[in-house]
Amino acid sequence: MNTTLALVILVVYFGLLIAVSFYTARGADTTTFFTANRQSPWWLVAFGMIGTSLSGVTFISVPGAVGSIGFSYFQVVLGYIVGYIVIGTVLMPLYYRLNLISIYGYLEQRFGFWSYKTGAGFFILARTVGSAVRLYVAVGVLQLALFNALGVPFEVSVLITIALIWVYTFKGGVKTIIVTDTLQTVFLVTAVILTIILISQQLGLSFSGLVQTVKNSPMSQVFFWDANDPKNFFKQFIAGTFIAIVMTGLDQDLMQKNLTCKNIGEAQKNMFWFTITLVFVNFMFLSLGVLLYVFAQREGITIPTRTDDLYPLLALNHLGLVVGITFLLGITAATYASSDSALTALTTSFCVDFMNVEKRPEAERSRIKQIVHIGFSVLFYIVIIIFRQLNSKEVITAVFDIAGYTYGPLLGLYAFGMSNKRPVMDWVVPFICLASPVLTYVVNENSAAWFGGYKFGFERLLLNGLFTFIGLWVVSKPVKEAEPAGV
Repeated sequence: MNTTLALVILVVYFGLLIAVSFYTARGADTTTFFTANRQSPWWLVAFGMIGTSLSGVTFISVPGAVGSIGFSYFQVVLGYIVGYIVIGTVLMPLYYRLNLISIYGYLEQRFGFWSYKTGAGFFILARTVGSAVRLYVAVGVLQLALFNALGVPFEVSVLITIALIWVYTFKGGVKTIIVTDTLQTVFLVTAVILTIILISQQLGLSFSGLVQTVKNSPMSQVFFWDANDPKNFFKQFIAGTFIAIVMTGLDQDLMQKNLTCKNIGEAQKNMFWFTITLVFVNFMFLSLGVLLYVFAQREGITIPTRTDDLYPLLALNHLGLVVGITFLLGITAATYASSDSALTALTTSFCVDFMNVEKRPEAERSRIKQIVHIGFSVLFYIVIIIFRQLNSKEVITAVFDIAGYTYGPLLGLYAFGMSNKRPVMDWVVPFICLASPVLTYVVNENSAAWFGGYKFGFERLLLNGLFTFIGLWVVSKPVKEAEPAGV
């Protein structure tokens, strides 16, 4: 990949995003930033959510991980389907009925002040860390493709990347994001399709040959049944279901887009088509992983120690200019579609859940929103730098590790709140939600010794939520006892 060409591609790309932001942000106020005035077409939201959900982690880590875990990740994806059905039929009707801007407003109505702040706080923690990890992946690729040749250190590359996100999101917010994410999803999906086509041509494969190559590869094994294997089907399917529920349905980032639709009917159509498309796109990424390994083996290319590096290595150095350009556009689109959305959602949650901007005049709301938006941009930068020093795992594994500990309390809160009407001791809830991840970590670290070799995988999320649920039950009262006499 020629450095000048890479620079031109990125300049044109971000120029296009900034132009879109100027167009969509005309006449925008804080209501536009937070809700897009609830006028978004459902099909635009559905397609744009693909890019937000996949991110640079999927783009790089899923194909790379095929060499070590096969197609086992698709078991998780199958679980997503059930999770999205729950979101569309249970959670979204609730959010629309309560007319929420931040979905954590439900916790205040159900439990009280401290539960509300705890839920919003865990979202901010989970999404800040998770999105920073995803952004870290892409900055590393841009560093390899461009910034190293320009002599730009990693720390400055991160700063440039985050600054570009801020430039095109600070005014229009979610209204801009819905359009830019749709544009970026086009680039992302086009990138994976073109890469599969071009690498198949280099391998001399027809379409039927491509199908047979993937099908016959030992890396394409989907189902694993050993109960002690972290890749066990039931572990991954059930975990996938709940990962979808918490990382989409209980996540302000993805739900904020859904809440910009005109009504619940359109929002549910959005969720239905989003689910179908996401499953298909994930399968393409897994198939691409097989082709990358087959190509590397045929050409005698050494597989990198970090499998996250495989796709960038081949795309930028061995598969030709078209694949290199396609890859650069795809990884950039995947990353920015996820990160710009997260920055907007974090700003929205903090402004609504902690700064109570809904009760303030527009001028004050706008000022607070700008300060918070800048603050989270700085926080992203700090977390990325720290993560670069600490991370030693495949990034997709690291992201789900983090999610298992930070989204678990949210799962427990919503599961308890929606399954019964028992009131809780609100002031105790933060302590329960802090204790649950700690207990989960202790059990996870000792599970093999305590449970006859059983090792937890993604289902740590369920254990975490269960601890929270039990804790809430302990500090709750039956409905009749909680009611005043004579009621």
